[in-house]
Amino acid sequence: MKFSTTILTLVMMQPMASNAFTSSHPHLSTSPLCLQRNNNDYRSLDLSIFDSQPITKSSTSLQMKSSNQFQKAFASATLSAALLLSSALPTFAETAASTVQNYDGFAEYAKENQMEKSDVGCFINKCGDETKNLFSNPRGIKGVSCLGRCKGEQSCATRCFAEFGSEDLNNWLSCTIEENECVKVPKNVDNSAEKKGYTNTVEKFDPSILIGEWYKTDGLNPNYDLFDCQTNTFQVSPGVDDNSELDMGIFFRVPRPESAGGGFWENDLTEHMIVDAVKKDMPNENGRTMHTAGKMYGLSFDENWYILGQSDGKGDIPPFIVVAYKGHTLQGNYEGSFIYAKERILPSAAVPAVTEVLAKNGLDFKDFTRIDNTCSTDTLALNDEKAGTGTSTTDWIDLVVGEGGVIDWISPGWRGEYKAKK
Repeated sequence: MKFSTTILTLVMMQPMASNAFTSSHPHLSTSPLCLQRNNNDYRSLDLSIFDSQPITKSSTSLQMKSSNQFQKAFASATLSAALLLSSALPTFAETAASTVQNYDGFAEYAKENQMEKSDVGCFINKCGDETKNLFSNPRGIKGVSCLGRCKGEQSCATRCFAEFGSEDLNNWLSCTIEENECVKVPKNVDNSAEKKGYTNTVEKFDPSILIGEWYKTDGLNPNYDLFDCQTNTFQVSPGVDDNSELDMGIFFRVPRPESAGGGFWENDLTEHMIVDAVKKDMPNENGRTMHTAGKMYGLSFDENWYILGQSDGKGDIPPFIVVAYKGHTLQGNYEGSFIYAKERILPSAAVPAVTEVLAKNGLDFKDFTRIDNTCSTDTLALNDEKAGTGTSTTDWIDLVVGEGGVIDWISPGWRGEYKAKK
């Protein structure tokens, strides 16, 4: 999967429920929290929205206790933030999010009002434990609010997962998005493009060429292929007698913009690959070389790989492998291409052969971008426990009422950025 998944920007993308904000007030109140959008438009967030589908009498006392504790904790955090903000930030100006135009993924559906309203009560009634666990620490809330700020943009979501990814976040996304549909996503996404493969792939592909470590040196799709310091390590899956199944270790860095302080986050993941070129008895209508499927960041994905060309390095051409892929997530289809090499930069002696392979498949090497594999070790990764990153009081305030904060999770689209076009 291409780490986005992609993947994946989710809860904040639905149109606003008509009763999410209910009253107008001439000043900034503290209960319910009132937000001033401009000089004459005040809207309040009723925290009782968590009770829109109250827990039934058949629920266990433990569930009710967990639910009540979570609601009280959230209300307390919101109230505290409002009190702190009432003197420092008397008004909330129209934000940049109101004018965002470049959407992708779920944002496109939300912008067109094609997504159904979230079932907020479901977060407690059906995913209470997962919700409580996620919001029991600053990292969990930061992960959700980070996704909120992305407004559906996929590469932004990837940075959120790189910084705040955890099992708690994975479990919460899986429970609320896929298992119980607390967040409604489109059901009629057309995945037919994924089934259209490439005609000029390597015949009789031998997966043993992949065993070992490879650098990704050049990539095509900026959303998925161009992260820094990308290495993939392949080995035969345990318990498999041949090369028909491989485990792929994935390492990459996601840079933090210099304007935000610089640095980087590191991710180390694993995918399981099925080699169709070896498993001749497996249905393969699109002629894929390999495929992978499963869950990453709590959400399902399917991906087909096509080996377009290769060099084993035994002649004058250094080792390389040209890969193209097509896949889909809940957000729809995605595709891209990249080059593997044994060196951090694709050797110049391999460029003509790579260019020829791509051209035979309708691709142009000039459209590819070199991946930064310098991989400095002068500083620790931001998500390294030794780096000492923490959450300040300012962070907590921003997490609750800032742009993309918890408020955007409860009532997505309150700024009007996803109103249907007239």
